[in-house]
Amino acid sequence: MTPRRGERPPVPEALPVPVVDAHTHLDAAAAAQGLPADAAAVGEILDRAASAGVDRVITVADDLAAARWAAEAATWDDRVFAACAVHPTRTADFSDDDRAAIEELAKQPRVVAVGETGLDYYWDYSPPAAQRDAFAWHIDLAKRVGKPLMIHDRDAHDDILAVLDSEGSPEDVVFHCFSGDLDFARRCVERGYVLSFAGPVTFSNARALREAAAYAPLDRLLVETDAPYLTPHPYRGRPNEPYCAAYTARALAEVRGMDVADLAAAVSATANRVFSLLSVTSQHSRGERLG
Repeated sequence: MTPRRGERPPVPEALPVPVVDAHTHLDAAAAAQGLPADAAAVGEILDRAASAGVDRVITVADDLAAARWAAEAATWDDRVFAACAVHPTRTADFSDDDRAAIEELAKQPRVVAVGETGLDYYWDYSPPAAQRDAFAWHIDLAKRVGKPLMIHDRDAHDDILAVLDSEGSPEDVVFHCFSGDLDFARRCVERGYVLSFAGPVTFSNARALREAAAYAPLDRLLVETDAPYLTPHPYRGRPNEPYCAAYTARALAEVRGMDVADLAAAVSATANRVFSLLSVTSQHSRGERLG
């Protein structure tokens, strides 16, 4: 039966071990379904995710307004964390005021990463030079605030690595929606980077991507949705939500020839380590008790 475009995919059976959706856009996921991006809609999305074994999410910004929203949304529910940056395609007019605002947001405790930032040579919304300048600034910000850098890399593999090599990488670098082949995966892993896989790893034409997913060390592996985009097979083209990370986790386990419980436990541990999620949650709980 052909999936009906516009309808959410069915919520799958819960994973045996919960995972973190390491990169999603809760505001856009709500909007894609005609819902307001408010606490109630976020709660509904998170409840569906929990029923599939996706127990926490990192909601990611692509401009200043989205960054402010993400940082606020991370205070609405303990299952939500945020990442803040200005997307490379939005950097043509990246001002000093924008930089100051992003820096203040990045310092907030529930903002657990600087991202998504990087280079995008597919779209021509922002000149490459402006993108590189903004990318270098975000790299420096991640180092100054001591948080992971979340990379957007579209048709820019070599230049991404060149900028990271030149500027000096933060301690933790995550390639969101990893899109490279086996050779590029090796080059990233050699540098200590983490590879996060989204719905495209399930697509029928993604042989090179699956080779990279099979190669990535288990402690350098994350799963994500990038919702509302990139819905996993066989629901490609339908609205994506964090619960669909369960489909991708099962596909990754199959690609790697391992039990899905072991895969889920490993990617959850990696998310906890890279983004310091348990520490942030503990601090938040202590703050609530003191308050």
